[in-house]
Amino acid sequence: MAETFFDKIYKSKTMHTPDVLSCLANLSNDEVFTPPDVVNKMLDLLPQELFKDPNTTFLDPACKTGVFLREIAKRLLVGLKDKTPDLQQRIDHIFHKQLFGIAITELTSLLSRRSLYCSKYPNGEYSVSRFDSPEGNIRYRRIKHTWVNEKCKFCGASKEQWDRGEGKETHAYEFIHTFEPEKIFNMKFDVIISNPPYQLDTVVGDTTNVSKQAKPIYNLFVQQAKKLNPRYLSMIIPSRWFAGGLGLDSFRQEMMEDKHITNLIDFTNAKDCFPQNSVSGGVCYFLWEREQTGLCSFTNISGNKVTTENRSLSEFPVVVRYNAAVDIIRKVRATTNEYLKEIVSPISPFAIPTKVTGAAQKNNVNILTLYTSKGIGYCPTTEVKSNSQYIPMYKIMVSQIGAEHAGEPGKDGKFRVLTSSMRVLLPNEVCTNSYVLIGKFDNKQIADNLLEYLRLKFVRFLVLQAVSSIHISKTSFTFVPMQDFSKPWTDEELYKKYDLTQEEIDFIESMIKPME
Repeated sequence: MAETFFDKIYKSKTMHTPDVLSCLANLSNDEVFTPPDVVNKMLDLLPQELFKDPNTTFLDPACKTGVFLREIAKRLLVGLKDKTPDLQQRIDHIFHKQLFGIAITELTSLLSRRSLYCSKYPNGEYSVSRFDSPEGNIRYRRIKHTWVNEKCKFCGASKEQWDRGEGKETHAYEFIHTFEPEKIFNMKFDVIISNPPYQLDTVVGDTTNVSKQAKPIYNLFVQQAKKLNPRYLSMIIPSRWFAGGLGLDSFRQEMMEDKHITNLIDFTNAKDCFPQNSVSGGVCYFLWEREQTGLCSFTNISGNKVTTENRSLSEFPVVVRYNAAVDIIRKVRATTNEYLKEIVSPISPFAIPTKVTGAAQKNNVNILTLYTSKGIGYCPTTEVKSNSQYIPMYKIMVSQIGAEHAGEPGKDGKFRVLTSSMRVLLPNEVCTNSYVLIGKFDNKQIADNLLEYLRLKFVRFLVLQAVSSIHISKTSFTFVPMQDFSKPWTDEELYKKYDLTQEEIDFIESMIKPME
């Protein structure tokens, strides 16, 4: 028999051939492609006996390049060699009986089949394993959204935006647009592994204030996969669910309480995983095991720093990504039950849209000073649609954009948390929705002391533990303890108050940039 494609793969490990999927993973694109080395690290978490069992079945429910199925095939070809010595028989068995995929678009279906079968059409002469159908075991169906009240009942997409004509991708992914995913292939799977789509743009608001939001959908793939009850589930997804993310509160709670998550590997900077992609808040991959429960082996990768600790994901109100921060937070929580988040306003403190800039001059009507992202303007009290009780008080204004781009550290490995634009707003001073407010005082000295407290490295370090993107909200102050603000505070006083070790102090100092 002539030398096949897979013979060439395993013939020599000394020959270097550029991997087209590695190259593709380094392209910047709306869809994040998974590099083969990352796929193999995920596969390494699985019991390797799976790749020696001819009955193990694998599903990628969101095929993009076919890299997951291809790397699994390579392991199976080695693992099953003794059971099925004939290479072509081994290939046929693996491709027909063990590997299955659902492509997210027609284009990725062709790319995935080309990666796995060496042919876009596995019923053709160039396929390394012949099928009767042109799709083999990698299927694609153009699914339509199911509209209820102008929204898709499965993924929440906006009808206005995604009710598209024939010939255009609907991005209604088959795996999450059904109540019965088990009927797609009418079979059970031992392993479900994937890098699902992360988000879908959707329109929100009314006719007077329409905006677009990126709605997370990766959570839907995780939840749908759990319905199939595989022996093992592994997916690589954004880490934003740790502490935030639009509509992810219930998903976060579900993940934190799921004792079947035995391993979680978190990348603070997504570029350490996807070199050309900035994913706000970083990315992570996890292993879920049906037959195992207990503590999670949590690994954080931040540049060259790699730490692993066995701990419960549900110990805190949000998932803390830095293992070295866990003991610090425990020390704070041992001394108080009062946290700054209790005095943080909603994300739209006065319900004044960000686009409002106010009048250029103050007059008898425009009596309020308005702080905007464009500068200072003036507006009437009628512009304030909520929380008018803040108007006559002193309060701290904090920008909602409070972290580095995509939540990534700077080149020095340190984070900018909260911005120097923080200031005390005086009575009759308000702001747009670009900001949140902290506190509500009738004493300016207390407000000044709180402002200086927010500038401290210790405080901003604790804020960092509860943020998962560039945005600041009430949740961001989950771990920041309340203090007696009749006096000013210093980092040194706080380090002493919470009995931090020199190692813990050094860790805080190494993480947080000085306030400009």
